[in-house]
Amino acid sequence: MKEAPRPQSDMFTAAFPPPRPELESVVGPADGTTAARQAAKAPMVMSLALAGSDFVTLTVAVLLGFLIWHWVNPDIPPLHPVLLMVSSFCVAEFAFSGHYPGIGMIAVEHMRRVCRGVTFVYLLFTAAMFLTKDSGANSRGGLFLAWIISLVMAPLGRWLTSQALISRSLWGVPVVMIGAGKTARTVIRNLNANKVLGYRAVACLDDDFASIGSCEGVPVLGALSDAAAICAQTGAQYAIFAVPGMSNEQFVWNLRRWSRIFPKILIIPNLSGLLSLWTEPRDLGGVLGLEMRQNLLDKWNQRIKRAMDVVVSFLGLVAVAPLIALCAVWIKIVSPGNAFYSQEREGKDGRPIRVLKLRTMYPNAERTLQEYLAQNPAAAVEWELYCKLKKDPRILPLVGHFLRKSSVDELPQLWNIFKGEMSLVGPRPFPAHHNARFHPEFRSVRIQVTPGLTGLWQVSARSNGNLEVQEALDSYYIRNWSLWLDLYILIRTIRAVFLQEGSY
Repeated sequence: MKEAPRPQSDMFTAAFPPPRPELESVVGPADGTTAARQAAKAPMVMSLALAGSDFVTLTVAVLLGFLIWHWVNPDIPPLHPVLLMVSSFCVAEFAFSGHYPGIGMIAVEHMRRVCRGVTFVYLLFTAAMFLTKDSGANSRGGLFLAWIISLVMAPLGRWLTSQALISRSLWGVPVVMIGAGKTARTVIRNLNANKVLGYRAVACLDDDFASIGSCEGVPVLGALSDAAAICAQTGAQYAIFAVPGMSNEQFVWNLRRWSRIFPKILIIPNLSGLLSLWTEPRDLGGVLGLEMRQNLLDKWNQRIKRAMDVVVSFLGLVAVAPLIALCAVWIKIVSPGNAFYSQEREGKDGRPIRVLKLRTMYPNAERTLQEYLAQNPAAAVEWELYCKLKKDPRILPLVGHFLRKSSVDELPQLWNIFKGEMSLVGPRPFPAHHNARFHPEFRSVRIQVTPGLTGLWQVSARSNGNLEVQEALDSYYIRNWSLWLDLYILIRTIRAVFLQEGSY
């Protein structure tokens, strides 16, 4: 990427060069292609689908809330007619807040904005009813139930809608990647893994001829000077600049060209290692600044997180106590000895904690493991990469596999959570042999937060993630921690456990 700045007089011509004939064989003719027309319609299709989903789920939530309240309290009418307007007001609030089509919003942001918007509208309706002394004010229970159901159904409906559109290739808008190097490959992989963002890379541009061909499955169609032709032929309204090594002079000059071609340009800066989820731009009198909120240091966030841990762990222990007792009996039948197992692991600030689990292995597990690895080189390699084995000889037959696949063996850790040694969500507390494999710098970052029963690594990769994946996902969680991210992970945990994704 060695293109030198060109004179000002040549800038407009350089920005809009004539289309290269060889590009037409890849993306079609330049005069209004089918791809371009479809690209123009994509945001409208996404917006209508999301708005329709929101309207339907929120209307159903209102009906369910008041029907349930009418069943509990027959003196209250099953529905106040005015409240049918709630769904319309919510959709209007979402549209005003830029929810539609939601390009560039990750799942956590979708959930946060939906819950915030729904809550605002319900508070508005509640206040209006009390101020006007409307008869609907007597249906506070129904209004509360409708609000709670809305907080569940609206994000769920939006997720189902996005998945349906993704499966039919109707979700996302085409984007052109400026660059085809290491950064571009990383960005494309992340976009493919997070299709809800709505960025669909259709072409890459790079002045490095060695990059011509393909970049993570995306064709490299030409040089930077071909941007106008590619934009016209693909209908891309977005460009993602992924060449952080370009000099500032070259970058500014190229950016002026691209700003005449692409309505929206997303710049990937060379800021690896910094938080990304709760970073906001700030105008410092003409100088761009990035404000990073360190949510981990907010005392109120920590208190709310701890309060949620105490309440959920207490209720959870009461609810699952019979299941734990039954599994303990099953373990003792298969393998005599203590049905519970505790192991020292690293907690917050490096303090050792004793993590409780239902025993899933034979008592002589360590010796069995060493003998097995010595006799099976392939298993030794697998252990080296993951610190786990898909076919582990230490696991108890039937009960051990059931407990591990269903994650029921982890339920006694609710006691660790209640005591404050662990949290519902956080990096998993690993055994000493596992921690020793991580870089000391990462370990020092990891112990800044309370270890969790579940975490981003568990719901994203589970046992299929190697040490590098574990480090990347735990680092992302720590840098971008928030209560919304915790809530998102808890919801994903239910899905991961139910489907038994990557567990063994």
